[in-house]
Amino acid sequence: MATPLPSHATDRKRFETGVWTLWTDRLMTVVIKFGGAMVITAVFGIFLFILFQVFPLFLAARVTELKSVPLPDAKFTILGVDEWGAKPFLVKPDGKMLFVDFATGKESAVPVDFGDSAPHEITAAAINKREQKIAVGTADGKYALVSPDYKSVAVDGVPSVSASPSASAFKDIGVPGAKVLDIAYGDSGAQKLVVVLQEMDGKKSVSALQLKRKHSLLGKGADEIAGTFDLTALIPGRPDNILVPSTGDGVVATTEDGTVTYLGLDPEGKFQPLQSFRPFGDLGDARIAVADFLFGDVSLIFGAVGGENRVFSLFYPKGGSVRLFGQTHEFPKLACRPTYLVTTLRNKAFLIGGRNEASLRYATTEAIRWQADLPFTATNAVISGKYARILFLDDERRLHFFALDDPHPDSGWKALFGKIWYEGASEKKWEWQSTGGSDDFEPKYSLIPLIFGTMKGTLYAMIFAVPIALLAALYTSQFLDPRLRGIVKPTMEIMASLPSVVLGFLAAIYIAPLIERQIPSLLLVTVGLPIAAAAFGWFWSELPIQLRKFIRPGTEWLVFIPILLGLGWILWSLGPAFESVAFVTTDPGTGKKVADFRYWWPAVTGASFDQRNSLVVGFMMGFAVIPIIFTIAEDALSNVPGALKTASMACGASRWQTAMRIVVPTASAGIFSGLMIGLGRAVGETMIVVMATGNTPIMEWNIFSGMRTLSANIAVELPEAPHASTLYRTLFLGALLLFLLTFAINTLAEILRQHLREKYKTV
Repeated sequence: MATPLPSHATDRKRFETGVWTLWTDRLMTVVIKFGGAMVITAVFGIFLFILFQVFPLFLAARVTELKSVPLPDAKFTILGVDEWGAKPFLVKPDGKMLFVDFATGKESAVPVDFGDSAPHEITAAAINKREQKIAVGTADGKYALVSPDYKSVAVDGVPSVSASPSASAFKDIGVPGAKVLDIAYGDSGAQKLVVVLQEMDGKKSVSALQLKRKHSLLGKGADEIAGTFDLTALIPGRPDNILVPSTGDGVVATTEDGTVTYLGLDPEGKFQPLQSFRPFGDLGDARIAVADFLFGDVSLIFGAVGGENRVFSLFYPKGGSVRLFGQTHEFPKLACRPTYLVTTLRNKAFLIGGRNEASLRYATTEAIRWQADLPFTATNAVISGKYARILFLDDERRLHFFALDDPHPDSGWKALFGKIWYEGASEKKWEWQSTGGSDDFEPKYSLIPLIFGTMKGTLYAMIFAVPIALLAALYTSQFLDPRLRGIVKPTMEIMASLPSVVLGFLAAIYIAPLIERQIPSLLLVTVGLPIAAAAFGWFWSELPIQLRKFIRPGTEWLVFIPILLGLGWILWSLGPAFESVAFVTTDPGTGKKVADFRYWWPAVTGASFDQRNSLVVGFMMGFAVIPIIFTIAEDALSNVPGALKTASMACGASRWQTAMRIVVPTASAGIFSGLMIGLGRAVGETMIVVMATGNTPIMEWNIFSGMRTLSANIAVELPEAPHASTLYRTLFLGALLLFLLTFAINTLAEILRQHLREKYKTV
């Protein structure tokens, strides 16, 4: 019996979507949208987190007043403070030290035992911040060294600072009985130097006393006089101020007419004039109001009577063999004559001011960290050793305490991206150097060398990868036998899965030493093989069809590969002979003629030759990028509609003409996407760069030198960077730059891809 036909109702129900299917579709739609929103939120959250870490680098210093303490009506010779800023001191002419407790606001006058009952009027004093010692000079031509002897103690569980000052006995120095107008003290441990500016009967003189401490098996001995010097004749003009570096091996004297004389010890232990200059000689009034050494004692800060402010640093002039002072920085002019100049023990910051104007400045970057008009007239100031407090002494004998919050004074736009004249350098430059071997080291956080290194490594990697990847993709998709294509493409995709740390290890252990020894062979192969391949392709195309028909289309590589391999082996073997002819130079060690590219390259170009260099990085990083570009480009070329290719060849075009004029333009959007993704892979590569190059942040296009990239710098520096330090935040800034660079590349790639897609669309 025949089966009855279904009714219309049954037929409609058969094609209706099930309830569970609809609910599942709605649920998955919500899940997908939620997942996409979470991805966008996560990316945006990462961006905000990095931005939050970076933002403090560009903030100015914050200075807020804490309290002010009235002082006794007396004349004070000097103002100093402990490293915590909790118990400052002032030295009175009678030799007593007045300590002021920040917590209680109470002051206490503590007599200092100089071992001499005779009264001495203290007329000059200077602080050696590094050794925490005070050199004092008297009206009768004597000097002594005083130590506050600060100690941090806990009283009832509350941190407190105590002081127990001690002093050496007064000793004669310079002209007997002459009043000490100024005194300076340098102490390097084994060697000490005390220099005084004295006056008697209107005549000024400068004298120096050198002390040395002998060591024995029982410990340190007493200081002994190693030499006395009269420096007056070495200083032209009337001296006005004297300075001594903490090393105790030099003297800087300023004169009333604005001349600075720099004296140094010669090998025989005598002072000789090394330099004389006028910091403000180009101004109408060249007189110097204030002067002091910057932290590290390599730079001098000068403030002119008219308010000008300049920094001079020691460096080797071009062609010179002696370090001399030269102007490196200039700051905006103050509105008044500066009366005080204070440096710190933490960084290159200094405080300069006069009357009610105060300005906190950073010497290296020429940045004004903080500037204000104070509600009082300051006569002196000091910064605590931990760079956390500023103290001002006003003309009404009140001591003002200010809190200083400036965690990143050495940062800012200029420090991170501008050319900086660093101490010891003969010119401005971009430099990254986050660590050093001494306490006087100055961090250098310029990101320009790292950005340059990122671009350099990416460029060499793309130069190596792009031609190979695109030509391989074109041949595989358009000319290779389809059965072999099913083998080649998966193999290339597997190459993309190789860990970069393995590639970096191979580059450092095997590739770098091999290339170092075989540069001439590599040059012959690099130049010879492409020429040979092009010549063989032309020769093959010129052969009559009667011969070419024996090789099935898509299998020409069976003839091509053996010839190229043989030719490559021949060219590689000719490398030593080529080196012996083309790369002959003089061995710098023996002075004999040798054929060695490693010596020839520096001798001819003046550039360095390193074993781990950009060539190695470009080769191995290109090897990592090739599979990515190849896979995407091959997919784009293979997906070109067959009708276009058939129509082209039906019109008489060859396979090569069809590939270049029809297939490549049509697939250009996909090819460009592959290039951009490969570029992004090269920009963010880390381990290959870390292991295969010297990882040195230098700025030169020399292919035989290394580089340091932003990503490699983060990997190397971040584990050692103290949390929330300037280095820590600068590394996050490098990550932000990589983030923005990748975003810019992807955005540009998408815009151009859409443009190419519209231009060459086939519908």
